Amino acid sequence: MQGIDLGFAEECESEWLTNAHFPSKLGGKPAWLHLGDLPTTEALKCSKCNNQKSFLCQIYAPFDDDYNFHRMVYVFVCRTESCFSANDNSNITVLRSQLPLRNEFYPDVPPPEEGEAVPEVLPPNTKLCIACGCVGPLKCGRCKKVNYCGAPHQRLHWKIHKLTCTTEDSVPAKAQNHHIPEILFPEWEIDMNTDEDDNIRNDSKSDIDEEQELKKLEQLTASGKAGEFQNLPESELEKYTKGSEEIDDKYFRKFRKECDKDPMQIIRYKRNGQALWIADTQTTIKEQLHNIPKCGLCGAERVFEFQIMPQMLNYLKDANVDWGVIAVYTCPKSCPLPKDKGYVEEFCLKQDIVNSQ
Repeated sequence: MQGIDLGFAEECESEWLTNAHFPSKLGGKPAWLHLGDLPTTEALKCSKCNNQKSFLCQIYAPFDDDYNFHRMVYVFVCRTESCFSANDNSNITVLRSQLPLRNEFYPDVPPPEEGEAVPEVLPPNTKLCIACGCVGPLKCGRCKKVNYCGAPHQRLHWKIHKLTCTTEDSVPAKAQNHHIPEILFPEWEIDMNTDEDDNIRNDSKSDIDEEQELKKLEQLTASGKAGEFQNLPESELEKYTKGSEEIDDKYFRKFRKECDKDPMQIIRYKRNGQALWIADTQTTIKEQLHNIPKCGLCGAERVFEFQIMPQMLNYLKDANVDWGVIAVYTCPKSCPLPKDKGYVEEFCLKQDIVNSQ
């Protein structure tokens, strides 16, 4: 498949990753696009544990029409280990937002790419949680100047806020920009590049003890930890593509060969394309793949837009979070949002390296 956009994690100063610059990014706080109707705290709670989901990443992907001049897709994930089940997407939320060129929040001229960064544009009528950047309906009971999405984030943030809570400057810039690891993933820019090369690399093969290496592979697939799988050295990974009956060799070999071309890729973007699966869909996500829900607004059949690769796990610094592939499906027309909605939920499939059976 040609013309795939690949995303790579790049270090970037946080002031260049605000909503004023329409970034694609991983971790940190979400850079909200539409500022008039943000997702509620209830919309971002995990249906399994009721904890607030963490912002994982966002992809800036405009369409060529009047109402999608700016367009962003957001992914949130629950970080509770027990909420991760094989080939189960229920702890992940995908949201779409969009705006025309002329809108009430941003100027109709592009932001600068160098020099001085443009400051973040804050919601005019909504307070944000100082810890996670999502809607913060609760105020600090003492100073009344700091907002939170809920008590859990307030407790985690208190060790920072208590130092200045009752002072004149109760919300210093340092506190606003403080990243609490239990709440926020490390922040990276996602640099998107088009990959036109579809040639398969012919890797050299060495003589190995096949039985011994297959046992290692079986242990990895049995654990269901794609993160463990991705953390192995490349030289080790190449050994595991030979002769396994535990996972479908066709899917696995294709996945590894595509990854070998650009080992650091964390996003594969191909609107109306096909996902690169890590295992056989028939034994992992067969039913989900055949029952992708239609767009909740216009009723159109959702199409594949992009996938999150397991390589992203290496940047999260959280052993509880794990997946093989997260494939995101969205409305093919990115249909207009109602006036009272700034965000609409889309759909994703989570495939792991173990069977559901």
